[in-house]
Amino acid sequence: DISNPIDIFENRVSTLGGYTSYLKIAEGCDKNCTYCIIPKIRGKFRSIEMEHLLKEAKRLVDNGTKELILVAQETTLYGVDLYGEKTLHKLLHELGKIEGLVWIRLLYAYPEEIYDELIDEMATNKKLCHYIDMPIQHASDNVLKRMGRRTNNTDLVNIITKLRDRIPDIVIRTTLISGFPGETEEDHKDLYNFVDEMEFDRLGVFTYSMEEDTPAALLPDQIDEEVKEDRRDEIMELQQEIVFEKNENLIGKEVLVLIEGHIPNENAYIGRTYMDAPSVDGNIFITTDENLMSGDFVKAKITGSYEYDLIGEII
Repeated sequence: DISNPIDIFENRVSTLGGYTSYLKIAEGCDKNCTYCIIPKIRGKFRSIEMEHLLKEAKRLVDNGTKELILVAQETTLYGVDLYGEKTLHKLLHELGKIEGLVWIRLLYAYPEEIYDELIDEMATNKKLCHYIDMPIQHASDNVLKRMGRRTNNTDLVNIITKLRDRIPDIVIRTTLISGFPGETEEDHKDLYNFVDEMEFDRLGVFTYSMEEDTPAALLPDQIDEEVKEDRRDEIMELQQEIVFEKNENLIGKEVLVLIEGHIPNENAYIGRTYMDAPSVDGNIFITTDENLMSGDFVKAKITGSYEYDLIGEII
């Protein structure tokens, strides 16, 4: 019975190369979006006690972790069930005190749950990357309602504006669903125009995929695969232009880079800046005669850009 208490603290960590680790801070979800099966499978939202998380984070850092990535089905509600209020900002503050930890990165932050103390912590905590992964799924009020989302277009504009006003160099990643049942051409245009106006730094678009035992699977006006894919491609082409322009504007800037590997037969390395999460975002390619190790941090100057990646040199 998934409603019974379970030990969700075990197996909550996974690592990438030792220097980057994921720390799961909660399990389950209470949102009940119409396209998602997670609440049925994983049960209600349950936070993991802060003392356990801090202990685990220290252990990871002692074993070589330099970047800690916080994950959950929804990170922004952390602590509500345990402490009676949102306490993600407090967890981040305590994590920021861990010696040897360089970067903390936040994924899966729901827009409607982002709150002022969290934004303040992001603005002032030197270890917290100015990066937020905030899945919005759509921007048309009609589609958001059918999805069972708890935001509307105006809410989304307000939270994005607030984040950028308070943290000017913040990188906002989001994910969208294209071709949700009942999505009209007008809804698609609303989404396209929203992406054009908001100019997200990082963006992924997925075509709607029917999930058995979800309300969305029973909705009328299911959309043809070809239409879904065309709409997705249109938004991704727009995003490509947005990212290319943003990357061009970064040329000449100095950034801290986490080295992830050596490029064989080249005096070059591949790494990431604070602007990029592993696996889903871009990379920076750095030329140098220095002998670097994976997990090293170096300062680099951005000298060029590809479609989604950057080129730099060590300074």
